[in-house]
Amino acid sequence: MTKSYEFNWQKHLPGFMQEGASFDRFDEDPFLFEPNCLVKVDEFGFFITWKSDGKEGQVLECSLINSIRVGAVPRDPKILSLFEAAGKKEEELEGCVICVCSGTDLVNLSFMYMVADSPDTARKWTEGLRSVIHNFRANNVCPMTCLKKHWMRMCFLTNVNGKIPVRTITRTFASGKTEKGIFQALKELGLPSGKSEEIEDSAFPFDIFYALTQKICPRTDIQELFNKINGDKSDFLNVDQLVSFLNENQRDPRLNEILFPFYDPKRAMQIIEKYERDSDLKKKGRMSSDGFCRYLMSDENAPVFLDCLELYQDMEQPLAHYFIASSHNTYLTGRQFGGKSSVEMYRQVLLSGCRCVELDCWDGKGEDQEPIITHGKAMCTDILFKDVISAIRETAFVTSEYPVILSFENHCSKPQQYKMARYCEEIFGDYLLRHPLEGYTVEAGRPLPSPIDLKRKILIKNKRLKPEVEQKQLESFKKHMEAGETNTPAILLGAETEEDVENALVDVKEVNPDLKISTSEEPSEDNSLSTSVSVKKEGEERDNSIKKVVEEDPTEMSEATEATDTTDISEASEDNNIKKTGETTDDEEALIASYTYVGATTNIHPYLSAMVNYAQPVKFQSFDVAEERNIHHNMSSFNESVGLGYLKTNAIEFVNYNKRQMSRIYPKGGRVDSSNYMPQIFWNAGCQMVSLNYQTPGTGAC
Repeated sequence: MTKSYEFNWQKHLPGFMQEGASFDRFDEDPFLFEPNCLVKVDEFGFFITWKSDGKEGQVLECSLINSIRVGAVPRDPKILSLFEAAGKKEEELEGCVICVCSGTDLVNLSFMYMVADSPDTARKWTEGLRSVIHNFRANNVCPMTCLKKHWMRMCFLTNVNGKIPVRTITRTFASGKTEKGIFQALKELGLPSGKSEEIEDSAFPFDIFYALTQKICPRTDIQELFNKINGDKSDFLNVDQLVSFLNENQRDPRLNEILFPFYDPKRAMQIIEKYERDSDLKKKGRMSSDGFCRYLMSDENAPVFLDCLELYQDMEQPLAHYFIASSHNTYLTGRQFGGKSSVEMYRQVLLSGCRCVELDCWDGKGEDQEPIITHGKAMCTDILFKDVISAIRETAFVTSEYPVILSFENHCSKPQQYKMARYCEEIFGDYLLRHPLEGYTVEAGRPLPSPIDLKRKILIKNKRLKPEVEQKQLESFKKHMEAGETNTPAILLGAETEEDVENALVDVKEVNPDLKISTSEEPSEDNSLSTSVSVKKEGEERDNSIKKVVEEDPTEMSEATEATDTTDISEASEDNNIKKTGETTDDEEALIASYTYVGATTNIHPYLSAMVNYAQPVKFQSFDVAEERNIHHNMSSFNESVGLGYLKTNAIEFVNYNKRQMSRIYPKGGRVDSSNYMPQIFWNAGCQMVSLNYQTPGTGAC
């Protein structure tokens, strides 16, 4: 006999949260201060509710909460003066502030601050609230539970008299329904129906609300199905009719008959007992249309196996055997050109479950010379690299313990690369996977470790020096560091010896010994790498340069030279010229048209290089070469156009490639509006890192 399906979506809710506690509440933008609020969480963990004397009740849905943070003491003098008026000094607020971050997407966020009466209360509520949010099962409950959730929300939104305003009910059913029809339905149920009237909480139980929904939004589709099953001959279904419907319509014929047996009369009677409300029909083994509707709206009829919403797979296979939620240009909150960069995006993306984030790293300007993250030469704002690393450290393993991969697009000079490496080392601490795991050496033919092996570890994806070059440069670097030489030309230029630097720069120094020296490397037009030594004076830059073609690249290649579509860079301007959507200004279109992608540097600092292990990007040559090399820790990136081309011409080879090593797909350059492609196409081929623009909600990023 088919068993009853149990779907346990509730998390344990501490009793003190249901009882509630008094908090002072404030918002910074727009300004709001509300003292002595009674804050509670309902028994199901659906809502945080609060109410103060003389004010209407308020709710915040827990599914919209992204994070619960320890808040800082407010710096706004206006807020501090209000706390002082309430008898709380600034120093007494330390450790008492809770920050609740929420939003319907990852960009448009709200921050609510609650101030407890003591640090202990704040700590207890912070832990309690964190245990309630990120309940993925509660976000996928059945329609009947959703109706209960709507009913509870209305009951919490009481007015100053503690009653439910009729206008709250009309707002709930506002979509496509006239107020007149809602008032009539309330009147038929014997409830107050005037626009300015209010309903006693005790007079509005869930059964009344359910009856109201059936009057306002009747399920005519279910009624038609009910009539079809019984031949439109009666007002009920008998046991045989119900069994026939369950086996022929509801049961998936692909299921195993032993694990998922057919429905029988005994199981049908259990369903009638549970969902039929008419006691006379229940005794006769019959089900009314109301009981049938309640059954179809229950957890037993979910379109997917709800116990698969959380982890249930084997997580001990090599890392390349798993799909890895990946973000493209994670720092951007909007468009790819002229967009705003935000540290908060890294928190939100990681809290949403993403396991691979992108960091476009550039040399910072000004006296501090701090590395920054921005979309280079695209008029985007910048943020500090160290702030991003701190945000990643805070949120990397809140919603998942599985590894996080940092995809570096590294444009920094060697001194700032060293800063990057040191920040990763100091801020991440033990989270950073600095060396390969025992038993999983980075050698040809060795499979990648599993997600279980890499739990709570952060991996860096960055080009790496060849082992012999890395070791030689690292030893040279350490020798100079021990001698206290941190800014010598050998360190800056990445030369293996002082002689190499002198040979490269002798002519420059003869011309002007006061010139400043900086280096950068970029792909040349013929895809060979050119090392440019720029000549600079104080406050002046010149185009003169000495170029030395490197015949054998000591590092891996950047994404710009991996597998890019030669037409992709110009797609940004072409798409906008063709579509003429009017969304871009003339200045922006000119910028897009003149934009040229700058490849990441191949002049890697050995200290940063030594931190790269299981995610080593390489230039993609062919599937045959990759198979011959059989290096599982090597991976390549493809823009969506190139990736789609390989799926059309080398689909089987692409699938076999993904069985062995990882691939990363990223949006084409034409998507200046940060739109997304359909990721399923690449998932079907086993591409692990299909990176999406998380700031844009929609089919691709859901």
